Amino acid sequence: MSKQTLLRGNIFARAFEGVALALGAMRAAKMRAALTILGVAIGVMVVIAMASMITGIKDSVGDIIKQSGPSTFYVMRYFRAGIQISDGSDEMSPWRRRPKMSRDEAEMIRRLPGIEEVNVHEFGQSRVAYRDTDMGAVGVDAVDASWMRVEGGDLIEGRNFTPVEAAAGNYVVVINDKAAENLFRHNEDPIGKSLKIFGLPFTVIGLYRDPSGLFQDGGGSPKIVVPHSTFTKVANFDRGWINIAVFPAANISQAEAMDQVTIALRTRRGLKPGQENNFDIVTGDKFLETFDSMTAGFFLVMLVLSSVGLMVGGVGVVAIMMISVTERTREIGVRKALGATRGEILFQFLVEAVTLTVIGGLVGMALGALIAWGVRAFTPIPASIPLWSIAAALLASAVTGIFFGIYPANRAARLDPVEALRYE
Repeated sequence: MSKQTLLRGNIFARAFEGVALALGAMRAAKMRAALTILGVAIGVMVVIAMASMITGIKDSVGDIIKQSGPSTFYVMRYFRAGIQISDGSDEMSPWRRRPKMSRDEAEMIRRLPGIEEVNVHEFGQSRVAYRDTDMGAVGVDAVDASWMRVEGGDLIEGRNFTPVEAAAGNYVVVINDKAAENLFRHNEDPIGKSLKIFGLPFTVIGLYRDPSGLFQDGGGSPKIVVPHSTFTKVANFDRGWINIAVFPAANISQAEAMDQVTIALRTRRGLKPGQENNFDIVTGDKFLETFDSMTAGFFLVMLVLSSVGLMVGGVGVVAIMMISVTERTREIGVRKALGATRGEILFQFLVEAVTLTVIGGLVGMALGALIAWGVRAFTPIPASIPLWSIAAALLASAVTGIFFGIYPANRAARLDPVEALRYE
């Protein structure tokens, strides 16, 4: 047998011995070991739970962009990239200096040669009732007939409103299955029934199921969809915040379509060369970039919270390992007298420290996975655990064990064998 094979076997044997000794130390000092494991577990749990929620939200944003198509882009009055706090002044509310988006501008974009279709979207609230059942104030989406192309989902029953109905401002409505569940009892068919929305009768023509995801939460909340032209006639809402989804023609690239829209809007608004646009054109990639910049703050919070937990666990590692060194001083002296080197003693105690923190990491991963499951099951957030968070959690646990275990391990390795043998 080669010397290298013997060396590898000795390393594995010492590692296995170190793990066994660490488990024995945990049994002997259950309270201290539990506190150490709890500290590391909390740090790892924070990493797993927050990473799973952020990943789930990002996947939902990506799904929405995929549903509307890779070349789709959005025209809006002002794109708020990140969280902004306004004091009401123009400096803190730059959107105040911009003219409101209008339906006429949306129709102008629709008529451009490189544009296949547009969908406008505005939002308001209204009491929604059917006979003696009242859902109270509910969000109402005002859209064009092409809205399902942007939002996805499926019609369960009935139909969507047609472009003719949308243009005419007919009083028709599509509701999702959650709204139907709240309004209609005993499996009553909603198609053809009359709902009171904005105090006026709207006929239900379609029953809709949202796609799964954060923003379309699989029927988790009621959804009321009416034609935009009808909405503008009867609703009391903050006007000028139309968002326009633009679908370029098949033979036109996204960049070409965006150029056409930019030129048309600048011309209509009388902007001179050199003047900045007083509107925003945003692609799906930009939404993802903005989301990433917003979640950077959450990752910082995650890092701080997990670091606190790992520090608590690390202090516990130092305490347990120092007690272990003291209790096993005579054993260390015997091993050194029999030829054990400083490196071997150091390696053994580091393995013990890493074992404690990795066990804490595994407990934290289990708790984090449980939280992610609960979030996914009971909220609209489709939390999913990314592989990088598992690797990061295990690595952080091991590094914590090495960093905080190095001092007691080094102290054990530096014990004088003669003094250690005399220790009682």
